[in-house]
Amino acid sequence: MQTPFVHPSAYVDEPSSIGEGTRIWHFCHVMPGARIGRRCVLGQGVFVANGVVIGDHVRIQNNVSLYEGTIVEDAVFLGPSCVLTNVTNPRAEIDRRGLYEKTLIRRGATIGANATILCGVTVGRHAFVGAGALVSRDVPDYALVTGVPARRTGSMSRHGQKLGRPGADGIMVCPESGYRYRIEAGIVRCLDLDEEAPLPSGGRAEGKPYQRSREG
Repeated sequence: MQTPFVHPSAYVDEPSSIGEGTRIWHFCHVMPGARIGRRCVLGQGVFVANGVVIGDHVRIQNNVSLYEGTIVEDAVFLGPSCVLTNVTNPRAEIDRRGLYEKTLIRRGATIGANATILCGVTVGRHAFVGAGALVSRDVPDYALVTGVPARRTGSMSRHGQKLGRPGADGIMVCPESGYRYRIEAGIVRCLDLDEEAPLPSGGRAEGKPYQRSREG
């Protein structure tokens, strides 16, 4: 087992749970009751509130605050200074504790820098929220959403590459990995990798060299 690393300037209150290999960097604060999985990275100035649940292999960039009611599944990327809320109508004079809404970031999703996720929203598996977007409604699996308010502008592969338009066979191919995707019942699905399987380390489905998509 690899012991978690906590920088001397960070505060981790007890009782809390920190998984093996996780690294918590400068000026972070983890509140009692927080649960953080294995091999996560918390960048400078990250705040994790009581009751927040973070899965394995999550990367949280600088200056992100996760408030009570937030659940982050495995392999999620939270970009610098992105914002997650837990109360729809906050007022300084009114105590709304106990009315916190659940915000769920599903496995493999990416939240871009300075994006805002309103509470009560679910961001689907492997979805991609563009930098600066304002998300006020649920985001489907593999969807790319951008803008204020955020709207769907495409689909993304598990490698974070924009998928082009489907071919005559309905197949979309990731330009980086060669993995094939298809829209089934309105939801994007990968045909070459089980939804529960991790990405193969360094491998490409068809051995294709990486070429940046011109549609991105």
